[in-house]
Amino acid sequence: MINVFVYGTLRKGEGNHQLLETATCLAEQCWTKGVLYDTGFGYPAMKPSRSSKVYGELYAIDESHLRKLDQLEGYALSSKNNLYERIQQTVYTDKGEFTAYLYIAAREELGNRIIPTSDWKEYNLFSKKMATVLYFAYGSCMDDQRFNEKGVEHYFQNMLGVGVLTGYTLRFTRKSIIDQMGRADIVEEGGVVEGKVYEIPVKALKEYLYEREGAPTVYRPTFVTIERNKEKIQALTFVVNNKKAETAPPKMYEEEILRGASGFLSKEYISSIKNHIDYLRKQTTGGR
Repeated sequence: MINVFVYGTLRKGEGNHQLLETATCLAEQCWTKGVLYDTGFGYPAMKPSRSSKVYGELYAIDESHLRKLDQLEGYALSSKNNLYERIQQTVYTDKGEFTAYLYIAAREELGNRIIPTSDWKEYNLFSKKMATVLYFAYGSCMDDQRFNEKGVEHYFQNMLGVGVLTGYTLRFTRKSIIDQMGRADIVEEGGVVEGKVYEIPVKALKEYLYEREGAPTVYRPTFVTIERNKEKIQALTFVVNNKKAETAPPKMYEEEILRGASGFLSKEYISSIKNHIDYLRKQTTGGR
């Protein structure tokens, strides 16, 4: 099998993803070094850089997939007139590092303007002027209390139900600078995460959620594939940018998560959250 990193229209929910529907997705949350540009032609282009990241997805493909991707990207071996060049580069995931093929711009005109968040799907959400987006809340954002305190509860009235995210685990990898205690994250290392699915106005992201999550520095907006009513759908959520060793969350934060989960998420899942937090506290206190 061949590893390939994709960052534009080949990603899930994008126009050319059908070329990878039979391939194996190794990671939804991954990145490699580079700069991402909007070409102005409805697709992005990546250029090399040692100082910045490009976010995308990692797939294991076969030779037939690779030939189709080469054709899509305007790449031919030894050609001097390629639209994109195919190179190998290190890709970083929650499960470790992989070497993968990826396509970089071969023509100067493909570098139109930089995409500041380095994520084509998140950028597209605003450039297409979409009215609403599905939002997957898995931590303290499941609790309505802070929405009400901030006066933004009107953005979160359309709660569609519970979503199940497979292949991820709830962890507490962000250490808050306020109290040096943990905050929730999802890590793509196997497992299952349950959460609430909202349909929210896109403007709610920049008017509230991005500020609350410290995006894109502290938490990064990204898309995940969740299952709701036996249907797989794409939803926006937030993941910790620079993950640290887990730390138990403060009691108040734990209460927010459990209050938001109660009556919605499964009893088994809520119990697993409590057990994991108890485990982290015992680790912190040396078992006392």
